[in-house]
Amino acid sequence: MRLRHVLFAGIASFVLSASFIACGGDDTVSLPPDGGADGSHDGSVGDGSSSEAGNSDGSAGDSGDSGPSSVHVQILAINDFHANLQPPAGSSGLVQAKIGDPAAGDAGTQIDAGDASVLAVPAGGAAYLATHLKTLKAGNPNTLIVSAGDATGAAPLVSALFHDEPSVLALNSMGVDINAVGNHEFDRGVAELLRLQYGGCHPESGCVDSAGFPGAAFEYLAANVEVSPGKTVFPRYVVKDVGGAKIGFVGMTLEGTPNVSTPSAVAGLTFDNEVKTVNALIPEIRGQGVSAIIVLIHQGGFPAASNTYDDCQALTGDILPIVDGLDPAVEVVVSAHTHQAYNCTIGNRIVTSAASFGRLITQLDLTLDTNAHKITSKAAKNILVSRDVTPDPDVAAIVSKYVGLSGPIASRVVGHITGPISKLPPSGESPLGDVIADAQLAATSDPKNGGAVIAFMNPGGIRADLVSDGAGGSVSYSAAFTTQPFNNTLVTMTLTGDQIHELLEEQFNVTPTRFLQVSSGFTYHYDATKPAGQRVDLTTVKLNGVALTSTGTYTVVVNNFLSTGGDGFTILKSGTNRAGGLQLDIDALVAYLTTHDPLTAPTPNRILTP
Repeated sequence: MRLRHVLFAGIASFVLSASFIACGGDDTVSLPPDGGADGSHDGSVGDGSSSEAGNSDGSAGDSGDSGPSSVHVQILAINDFHANLQPPAGSSGLVQAKIGDPAAGDAGTQIDAGDASVLAVPAGGAAYLATHLKTLKAGNPNTLIVSAGDATGAAPLVSALFHDEPSVLALNSMGVDINAVGNHEFDRGVAELLRLQYGGCHPESGCVDSAGFPGAAFEYLAANVEVSPGKTVFPRYVVKDVGGAKIGFVGMTLEGTPNVSTPSAVAGLTFDNEVKTVNALIPEIRGQGVSAIIVLIHQGGFPAASNTYDDCQALTGDILPIVDGLDPAVEVVVSAHTHQAYNCTIGNRIVTSAASFGRLITQLDLTLDTNAHKITSKAAKNILVSRDVTPDPDVAAIVSKYVGLSGPIASRVVGHITGPISKLPPSGESPLGDVIADAQLAATSDPKNGGAVIAFMNPGGIRADLVSDGAGGSVSYSAAFTTQPFNNTLVTMTLTGDQIHELLEEQFNVTPTRFLQVSSGFTYHYDATKPAGQRVDLTTVKLNGVALTSTGTYTVVVNNFLSTGGDGFTILKSGTNRAGGLQLDIDALVAYLTTHDPLTAPTPNRILTP
């Protein structure tokens, strides 16, 4: 029985709503009678567009020449909120700032003994985020609030138990206008994402409130996600009239979403190239008399490790070729996905990211010439969501309500730890990665439960540090769930030594390297300077001190996401003697915490360099 059913059975009764939006078995989207957002999901105009600036048929209408010639507009942007209603804990709740930064004040602790100028500053929390957004918005009536994706999905328990409805309600209260759909918003499939947009009770658990779930007051955009040629899941773009100025917003999910998603969740969808998608839309959007085109894209980059939240040091990553390839008409790119903080100028473009979990807000100040239809000045700043302001009472009330409802499950103590266990890898391997891999091995090592001898865990599935949230180092179910919120199931399979070697080599197929976390007893050395395919020497790959052999067979355990080739680990699709659905990964972690009570963070010593 799923956890939400256990909770709901004790606290409410539910009635299914006919307003739930279904998705056909072939993943063709079934829309509400009014066509959803302007009825524009088929790629024509209204053709995947949504317009507040033109005529009802999506044509340009008045060019706006009779209006004001100069308009000052403020765009407030967030990304990767991931339904973090409560202030995120551990390293997930910190932002890297400079000592002396007036926004940071005296808060924080030095994070690098070799750099006395850097602090880790506590930030985030939905009610604090709402206060900062509303305060900034009050300074300029020509303000829009936008999100670059993953507003929901991969969520802590207090939101996940209720299918992320609380977070949609909180974002509604904050006044969010647009969200470009991120990869994690597809985690539960298209039908559930459509329900979050348009409203309606969940088909299994019903509605918490008798009034039902209203859906998002903001617009979802997904320009490059098609269910069939020319037919998009959500509008490709929207044109907003802000103080007499027209601004076009294009929203996109990363093209590589199928590589980082469970196949069943994105079956039947096509994720098109980001650059080609935007550039093809430029003439159509400019034809509506816009003065600016802003791309909200769920893809991002990685700055240098020393980068502070409003800097741009040595940015790398997938966002760069996208930015370089965009039409010159795009002068602002709000990026996401990597959970990094940066504020860059690349060529003539502003490129920003506001970290994740509501810890930062990107403030974009634009001056628009509505007669010449252009931006005359632009500036960006990342603003710390400090916790020294009065929490917004409306959002605080939403959070309090769902914290209370989730209490019976969330507050259950599952174990104790002697100190925080970090998800951050000092050099590929993290203490929490070790714990989770060990937990999955413990859950499946008995021959009756799969007989696994090695566990591999994808680092992207570890969402937060494991921290104590009670007296005496106690860890609640909620704290454990926050580290692993996907409810993945464990899968055992047989791999040869050569296949395990290939699996380890696949870690280096992306930048930065995506190190699998490994269970106790499994060790290997790697040399990242060696050519592709030679970075791991098979003779160093050992199980309990004994080198693996090329043709030897070994039973391994992974989660169902990895088992289907997730994160690019395609060799796992070749595993034989597969046994799935053994138990949930979170259940394995909880059992491990209970049997290793209290638990001390292990010292990483499994993934080694020469």
